[in-house]
Amino acid sequence: MTIKMYGIANCDTIKKAKKWLETASIPFEFHDYRKQGIDSEMISEFCQALGWQNVLNKRGTTYRQLSQEQKDNLNEQSALALLVEQPAMIKRPILLVNNQYHIGFKAEQYAAIFA
Repeated sequence: MTIKMYGIANCDTIKKAKKWLETASIPFEFHDYRKQGIDSEMISEFCQALGWQNVLNKRGTTYRQLSQEQKDNLNEQSALALLVEQPAMIKRPILLVNNQYHIGFKAEQYAAIFA
């Protein structure tokens, strides 16, 4: 089973998800957007699998700093461009398990994925 986690290393939710996987002795690879980068192809894949509205983190400070005009005119195309430019706006973590994407972290959700 190949497991890859995407996110930003200093994110608290990422830290919780990593700890859960490590405690469960589940090996995974971590892709840090800030260190290893991200491109439009990767974002498109996330959005195709999960829906762009789900991938866009509207709760973070990066999103809240957008102008009202940017928020009002958000659509899939503009969101993709913003997510490439501002990877902190991607909801975290995104987990790839056996070619299937999962988003966010809750212990119950991970327990179900790895049951």
